[in-house]
Amino acid sequence: MFFFVLSVSVMILTSAPCFSQPLNGSSDQIWEVGGRRWAAEEEQGFAKWVDETINEDFFIHYGIPTDCADAVYTIRWIYARIAHLPAAATTTDGKRVGHWSTDWKHLPTHPEWDKDERFRAALLYLLPRTRTGTLPLDTYPIRISPDSVTPGTLFLVSESHAGIIGHVFLNGSHAHPLQTWESALPVKLRKLSMGYFFAARPRSKDRSGLVKFRWPVSENGEWKYLPVTEHPFYSEEQYASDFCEGYAGFTEAVAGRIGSTNYAPMEKIVKVMGTITRLLNERVPIVLQGYQRCRYGGCPEASELWERYSTANRDGMITSLMDHLSQIIESNHLDPEVVKGMMGTVRIDISEGRSVTLDHVYQNYLWLSPHPEESIEARWGLNKCEMIYAQTRTTQDSIEFINRTYRKKDPVYADFSIRQQQLLLQRLSKEWARSECTETPLIAAMRARVSPPPKGSIEIRPVLRKCKTIRAEIRATHDSIAFIEKTYRQKDPTYADFAIQQQQQLLKRLDEEWTGSECKGPPPTPGRQGDG
Repeated sequence: MFFFVLSVSVMILTSAPCFSQPLNGSSDQIWEVGGRRWAAEEEQGFAKWVDETINEDFFIHYGIPTDCADAVYTIRWIYARIAHLPAAATTTDGKRVGHWSTDWKHLPTHPEWDKDERFRAALLYLLPRTRTGTLPLDTYPIRISPDSVTPGTLFLVSESHAGIIGHVFLNGSHAHPLQTWESALPVKLRKLSMGYFFAARPRSKDRSGLVKFRWPVSENGEWKYLPVTEHPFYSEEQYASDFCEGYAGFTEAVAGRIGSTNYAPMEKIVKVMGTITRLLNERVPIVLQGYQRCRYGGCPEASELWERYSTANRDGMITSLMDHLSQIIESNHLDPEVVKGMMGTVRIDISEGRSVTLDHVYQNYLWLSPHPEESIEARWGLNKCEMIYAQTRTTQDSIEFINRTYRKKDPVYADFSIRQQQLLLQRLSKEWARSECTETPLIAAMRARVSPPPKGSIEIRPVLRKCKTIRAEIRATHDSIAFIEKTYRQKDPTYADFAIQQQQQLLKRLDEEWTGSECKGPPPTPGRQGDG
């Protein structure tokens, strides 16, 4: 793996970029483009490359830390570098950096982009100086049609978040035809998050919505952007007041306008089952490798190995598809037993000599553990009752932590927070009964524990124990939020919103405790999207 953050940062400090725009063909540029220019056919090439090349491990493989804006800028620049096409970006101080920049001419180049020191140094300089707020200066809104909404198209959420369309599925096999790749704050080495396109109605004044990168063009020896209205896919139709007429909202309007086929219910069931099965089979080696590498604590949370072997993002996609499957069954009044029989015939080999059926996953998908250090059984929801008990124990630990930390200095907050935790305990108790768990809590607790580390492992020094406790509480609170989201979002959204708000208040307090205790690094985060 070619990590470049430390290796080229010193090189960058030796030059003070002035961003001159030389004539075509200078060998001092970041890369040369010759006579190549963007056109509709080149955008198709970019779409094909994104569809075939970008995956959740792309940035981990190449050692590139990202947030959401970094990810989309980097994907465009890498392709432009590979194809020798023009690329540009506007920095937060209003300067425009592009392939033509000569400020890194002292660094060597290489035919392969990931070994090109000049390119990677320029990219490292650029990314901290761009954000979601600069994307409207480098993009334009597009018409919503099959030929324009392609892989490589961006979605921009009013200067707060951005992502890129990774795949387009018009065959009814997914919950939405547009599958997205996203990163998030803080900037770090992480997997890209898989998701389905979901956005509120965009606003013209923010230039948000579905957009594409603008084309740099050479004019009188200088590089400028082609005027927005001259791009072939340009349109403001998504901002029109009647754009969503006949649809439930903007997300549904996009699906309808790009030609998503409306298949018969049973045919759609088969297609969605196929997609879920593919995601589950891809999950198998990640889980097995993660268990081998991480079961004895070898993958600290938020580390590169944790990012590589955690399945939180993939499990989120599986949850979305399972919910979509349930909606198809319920809205079309299909016989659940028929679908159950179909899913019972599909087997997923989760380890040597062991398999689960698709129906098992459908019944227990809320209990698939994403944590790489946990047992194979926990990762596949085979010990649901143990996991309910583990979540119960975590909630009880949270109550003890709140009492210990806040009872004296903020008793009102302590009382309020504990009431919310007790409400969650009641819900977990009902889930235990509904799932017909018969084991005693003691047996469940013993099984829920992670395997002990081998002899000779190094014990954490006492000075770090307080930070370790706070880190564990932060993770437990994130787990509680994930549990509430997965378990109650559909059947009791009001409770879900209220309970998550309380958990977020606890997270805020824990973050303050982390900072006040002078723990090293930023407070742990779940690594999901936020301001990009």
